[in-house]
Amino acid sequence: MTLIRPTAEAAGASGPARRPAAGRAVALLVLVAVAALIPLLGPRSALDGTGEAAAPGVGGIALLRAALFAALCVPVGELFAARLARRVPGAPLERAPRSWTPYAAAVGFVAALGLASVVATGNLLPHHLSDMDVGGLYQSRDGKLALLEVNAFLAAGLCALSRRPTAQVWPLAAVALAEALRAHPAPEHGPLVGSGLTLVHVTCAALWTGGLLHVLRMLRAWRASSEAADAAGAALLGLYARVAAVLFAALTATGAWSALRRMPPGTVLDQLTATSYGRTLLAKLVLVAAVAVLALRARLRLRRATDRLSACVPARAEVVALGLVVAVSGLLTALPLPIRWS
Repeated sequence: MTLIRPTAEAAGASGPARRPAAGRAVALLVLVAVAALIPLLGPRSALDGTGEAAAPGVGGIALLRAALFAALCVPVGELFAARLARRVPGAPLERAPRSWTPYAAAVGFVAALGLASVVATGNLLPHHLSDMDVGGLYQSRDGKLALLEVNAFLAAGLCALSRRPTAQVWPLAAVALAEALRAHPAPEHGPLVGSGLTLVHVTCAALWTGGLLHVLRMLRAWRASSEAADAAGAALLGLYARVAAVLFAALTATGAWSALRRMPPGTVLDQLTATSYGRTLLAKLVLVAAVAVLALRARLRLRRATDRLSACVPARAEVVALGLVVAVSGLLTALPLPIRWS
């Protein structure tokens, strides 16, 4: 006789089965709204009292940039988590959750298209189609990078719907490279070094954030199958935690190096409170510290708890905090660069 554990779907009445799902949907909408408000409302508080002037439409640009980062994290994380799952013995790979990559590619395409329209209008928000010089995109470095991101997200979406979804790794890599080059224009001192640091930073962030999101989705899909799936899920979470430790080290090193390149060591403390870039960077550091604490707590539960999958509780909170980090990162890219005080 086979023992089947009760699930929400097996509840006798439809009410109890639907209430948790409805609660999760409401919570997700609230989190999305909060994440969207950070880049929209953040510039006002970040710029207050600094004497700096931001470009027109900085809130909209920050929101588009945050959406682009999130759209990059989802497919990268799915590919990463799927690769980790194939290394887990006895993993029920046939019970994979539905892919979110086509939706993420659509979001990324719209966000990249919006950012390209801003570049085509001279880094201003367009009010009419006649404001945009689409042909001029091919004549500037920023325009070419913007078009590269638009086409890359389109290609990633098509690859996700094809018979070889793993091929999307190449257009996704093109997006990360374009972001790294865009963040460090040629007039900057040592642009290749800065682009290399940003490329590693963006890649590690996408693997960490998107990977954890998809690992948790996989664990939820596996748990209803068998007891062996619980063991496989704990093994997958442990494997991810080991890789995440390396990703966190790389993120910390590249982030600190990039910050010191833009804020010389002797001015860091002053600029963290006196400039909009520094204030936003400080908020990001606080969120990353919270993420690190949650990740450590999940790792301790994996090692010591009787039910190793109880580590999913702090891991879910970690995903939420990482989503806020992505939103703050979008705001950070839209604010004026810090002053290089001598």
